Amino acid sequence: MGIDLPLLWALIIGFGVMMYVLMDGFDLGIGILYPWLPDKHHRDVAMNTVAPVWDGNETWLVLGGAGLLAAFPVVYSVVLTALYIPLVLMLLGLIFRGIAFEFRFKARERERPIWDKAFIGGSFTATFFQGVVLGAFISGLPVENGVYLGGPLDWLAPFPLFTGLGLVCAYALLGCTWLIMKTDGVLQARMARLARPLSWGLLAAIVVVSVWTPLRDPAIAERWFSLPHLPWFAPVPALVVVAMVLMQRALRRGAQVTPFVLTLLLMFLGYAGLAISGWPRILPPNIDIWQAAAPPQSLGFALVGALFIVPFILMYTAFSYYVFRGKVRPGDAGYH
Repeated sequence: MGIDLPLLWALIIGFGVMMYVLMDGFDLGIGILYPWLPDKHHRDVAMNTVAPVWDGNETWLVLGGAGLLAAFPVVYSVVLTALYIPLVLMLLGLIFRGIAFEFRFKARERERPIWDKAFIGGSFTATFFQGVVLGAFISGLPVENGVYLGGPLDWLAPFPLFTGLGLVCAYALLGCTWLIMKTDGVLQARMARLARPLSWGLLAAIVVVSVWTPLRDPAIAERWFSLPHLPWFAPVPALVVVAMVLMQRALRRGAQVTPFVLTLLLMFLGYAGLAISGWPRILPPNIDIWQAAAPPQSLGFALVGALFIVPFILMYTAFSYYVFRGKVRPGDAGYH
């Protein structure tokens, strides 16, 4: 039996996107939380917790985009055509967020608020439009013979806009629990108080999306609520409830690492739920991974590079987090 190259590439791209969401989510979340950090020293500490790792986190976004182009060029071209505006706005947000990292600590005191606003605006914009792209993709893109048939503003619909706001809440909770883990004192206590409403907001977003998607798409409803799938997929929502209960307990007892781990679990479960709903469609509503795949020769050639580079990304990512482990406190060396 030969290797199912489209399936393997779908798993690689899915893994890359998941790693990006989990790892870049908390530093975008810190930017979203900046309005709740009025103290200059708290803002310095918050930025310093992610300064050594934020740009490495974006490697996974590059891997996902490049992998999509190499393995599923039809999907790449359709998504880029249909969602060009939100994708450009997302990239502009990431650019402003990156510029803010580079300029904020080097700016004169009176100019620093400008870069704080760039950090906030860039983080919120990038996050919101990532969610919009996700929602529009889930909603389905009309395609015929590999050509997008919709309009440039079809993404301006209630479901994509809601998923954009839901992702803002999710990333804010990631950033909040990251700061609980990486800081102490007044800043940690402030984040612990803020984590409670954010966790309930994330749960509400998960519930709304979980109800909305099967109501919109009968195929998704059949997958989740019919036999023999129901016993296999029921643990996903059950685990969401368990993780939420454990989250509230951890916040009440003042745990520092557990809330972040549970937030990662909630994000993974939400990602898994969306994957279950759509599988094996890679271009909703009706194009699967085998129909959209590049020729086997292209998939095999690109796979050699992917299998070489992904382990290196994992190794240097793990090493960077190991080197910069521990708490970050006021007065520690800043970002340069």
